[in-house]
Amino acid sequence: MIEKAVEAIKECDYLLITAGAGMGVDSGLPDFRGPEGFWRAYPAAERLGLRFEELANPTWFYDDPKLAWAFYGHRLHLYRQTEPHEGFSLLLRMARTKKDFFVVTSNVDGQFQKAGFKENHIWEVHGSIHYLQCREPCSDAIWSAEGVEVDIDEDRFEAREPLPRCKNCGQIARPNILMFGDWQWIERRSRQQEERFERFLSQAAGSLAIIEIGAGTAVPTIRHIGEHIASHYGASHIRINPRDYHGAPIALSMGAQDAISAIWERLGGH
Repeated sequence: MIEKAVEAIKECDYLLITAGAGMGVDSGLPDFRGPEGFWRAYPAAERLGLRFEELANPTWFYDDPKLAWAFYGHRLHLYRQTEPHEGFSLLLRMARTKKDFFVVTSNVDGQFQKAGFKENHIWEVHGSIHYLQCREPCSDAIWSAEGVEVDIDEDRFEAREPLPRCKNCGQIARPNILMFGDWQWIERRSRQQEERFERFLSQAAGSLAIIEIGAGTAVPTIRHIGEHIASHYGASHIRINPRDYHGAPIALSMGAQDAISAIWERLGGH
């Protein structure tokens, strides 16, 4: 299957990289696979009896903002400190050999930008933890989280004051991330990214290859996007996933870094 993936990438003029949580595992990031995986990353959530989909909910920013910011503040710090694994840079080198490329990801960690991918080549379908908005929201304002530090009491798993606040109204701020049961998410930034992606697709039709990496079935957004585009644009579809690899014409049961490195080597990269 590696050779089929290599051939598909060689033949295309445009490359689409789609990525889920599994993309960051080789960088040391948790993928929150099932309650057990989430609780290994956040033992405090297990003590509270909360699964990921229960804690990743905007209601906590009203009911218990210190708990909400303990969770998201910890993730913000983690993603800032994490260095992208080598597979990211190999993907970027691979992509730069094409006429154009794009990244579509459900990850909110900003790892593609950190690895050197430009903002105008990325669609973050669920938003980004590196941007904030008002919890209400009082307006459609979105601003950078740069300089925002959240001090967390790890034993009690709660954020200490001062909590991040809206720049306009002073209410509690929250990450500009699409959460579960979320009607307050401001999608303006993500929508602008999607519009750039649509322009990319319009020129890529007929000579497009998709490399899907680490996209699971629990929240199948990325899998569905790849499958839809492969079907409607006649694109080659490569799925890289050590467990949920079934269902694509070219399926590699491998982790992200190993698969990308193997493809790059066979493409003649050095």
